[in-house]
Amino acid sequence: MAYEIRVSTSKRRLTLLKDGKVVRTYPIGVGKMLTPTPKGTYTIINKQPNPGGPFGVMWMGLSKPHYGIHGTNNPSSIGKIVSHGCIRMYNQDVLALSKVVPIGTIVRISR
Repeated sequence: MAYEIRVSTSKRRLTLLKDGKVVRTYPIGVGKMLTPTPKGTYTIINKQPNPGGPFGVMWMGLSKPHYGIHGTNNPSSIGKIVSHGCIRMYNQDVLALSKVVPIGTIVRISR
């Protein structure tokens, strides 16, 4: 069972794949023009429940320092181009995702 996450910044969607098949898609918020979400291939390197501040109920750090997939304390920001480069999800969505994907999961971010 190999999981992979694909992020489309233009569609503002995160897609979870298992063995190459789409399992679920989620709406996300992405980085704004001055602080864009970085394109490329990364891995999830850590998970931190209840990180505090604007990160909602879960932080999943990426192999690119200071970037991650996290919840939000501002649900109205989902679907928008608002973050400092991170991938924002509804709290219930990031919790569900974090329970499924292990540390080491590949995250591919594209336009």
